Amino acid sequence: MVQPLRLGLAGLGTVGIGVVKIVQRHADLMTMRTGRPVVITAVSARSKGKDRGVDLSAYAWEDDPVALARRDDIDVFVEVMGGHDGAAKDATEAAIAAGKDVVTANKALLAHHGQALAEAAEAAGRVIRFEAAVAGGIPVIKSLTEGLAGNQIKRVMGVMNGTCNYILTRMQNAGLPYETVFEEARQLGYLEADPNLDVGGIDAGHKLSLLASIAFGTKVAFDHVELEGIGNVSIEDIHLADEMGYHIKLLGVAQMSGRGLEQRMTPCLVPADSPFGQLQGGTNMVMLEGDSVGQIVLRGPGAGEGPTASAVMSDVIDIARGLRLPTFGCPATQLADVCPAKSATPAPYYMRATLLDKPGALAKIATCLGDAGISIDQMRQINQQDEQDDKALVLIVTHKAAPADVAHAMSQFAATGVLVGAPVAIRIEEI
Repeated sequence: MVQPLRLGLAGLGTVGIGVVKIVQRHADLMTMRTGRPVVITAVSARSKGKDRGVDLSAYAWEDDPVALARRDDIDVFVEVMGGHDGAAKDATEAAIAAGKDVVTANKALLAHHGQALAEAAEAAGRVIRFEAAVAGGIPVIKSLTEGLAGNQIKRVMGVMNGTCNYILTRMQNAGLPYETVFEEARQLGYLEADPNLDVGGIDAGHKLSLLASIAFGTKVAFDHVELEGIGNVSIEDIHLADEMGYHIKLLGVAQMSGRGLEQRMTPCLVPADSPFGQLQGGTNMVMLEGDSVGQIVLRGPGAGEGPTASAVMSDVIDIARGLRLPTFGCPATQLADVCPAKSATPAPYYMRATLLDKPGALAKIATCLGDAGISIDQMRQINQQDEQDDKALVLIVTHKAAPADVAHAMSQFAATGVLVGAPVAIRIEEI
């Protein structure tokens, strides 16, 4: 008789309950597809008595996820608790030490500890699978490790945080300011307990660092991701970008240059009629560019019970089928140390600044740009009826400029004495 694949499930929140539902609903289908039953043996969560809307009576209960990870009657430890330290890390390490395979949806855990965990798992002959950790239900990990394994990857680009995309598209469609939509997202439960994980770009940066490791054969280097969140994007930026035929997205880009690995997660202007520009709500999108295949675009739900649980179970099914791959696509001990590089690829930039409305103010800003070697494509003052007469909102669009030159020019604006508040510079990404 074929032995079932036995799961120990740590975490019974939205994703964990989604996993339970799939296992219960599709038991026969998974047996047919894998050649063996897939069953849950035991579970663990913070509260045993909570009504979660599913029948958990057939499963053994463990208060401690570490004890769950060490049980003799599980083959795969499924971790959907979250958090990069504490119980999630301790239980994952315990599972590997106990000879279990691991499936996780925890991008923060892998972004901070992925190299050590991968080395430990591979030394023990175990696998760590994490499709659900990046872009929800989109099979981007499988695409990189399997479908595009014959390609040298040239670039990875993506919108990978549904909350940020919801906020930006809501601002765009409803004409609402950032603060209003942020509070709306909080009320709807879209934000993490620490909202900066979302709007600060940290969550999306975790995901980008994992994709970059697989794409370029390097150790995970989250600490070297250039991060800028969406908190400085104003409704004026949204409107002005729209007038020029662009939408603003929190866009991640990773590529290997002659100087090293570039990783950035920053707001960008993208053409409104491009696939990224048309992306609405909480949807995610990832573009992968290989030397043989060219560009492929993957689009789908980036979070939620069903999509994320679907990704978890895709990894479980691979293990049930006997598919065993290194964590990041090639052996962890062969992953290269990262030589981090700041993004240097020139691009046009959108700039917004509020200036004192007095003679010579615009000229001083133009001089700063010229001294930095940046040429101006357009510069105009925006009429604002609500603004005081002594202030002027100015829009500047540059020709292609190096990021370092833009940063230098922005740093010089303050010395002109004509600036009111902080200026904003957003890269224009021609996709």
